Amino acid sequence: MVRVFRIVQHIKTEFTMRRFLTPALALAVASMSSAPAMAHPKLLSATPAAESTVAPTNRIELRFSEKLIAQFAGASLEMTDMPGMKMHAPMTMKVATRVSADGLGFTIVTAKPLPKGSYKLSYHVVSSDTHRIEGGYSFKVQ
Repeated sequence: MVRVFRIVQHIKTEFTMRRFLTPALALAVASMSSAPAMAHPKLLSATPAAESTVAPTNRIELRFSEKLIAQFAGASLEMTDMPGMKMHAPMTMKVATRVSADGLGFTIVTAKPLPKGSYKLSYHVVSSDTHRIEGGYSFKVQ
């Protein structure tokens, strides 16, 4: 008799656990999958574009897939070649940077339009996922 009672009690306990754990497990999985994905910011567009040749400009504009954290964004610009001049080492250009009001744009500005030559832009940005992403590309001014 005691044995039958234990078997019935075990079946009730297992049924109760399944009845409550299955929805709880489903809710936990659903809440994890509906959380916003935190990916790294990706460069969507750049002006001037990578490997392009442009007229003299003092502005480089980058557009990213995610909002950037302004205090962790930065860039450097180097002139790597100048027509008619022998360059021994890249020349670092002085730049100012700012993140746009919507957080998706990143602008690099020089005091004067860039002279004719080849340039290498290097940048680093951070979005809400807090991972630093680095990138860069080259372009020419003609």
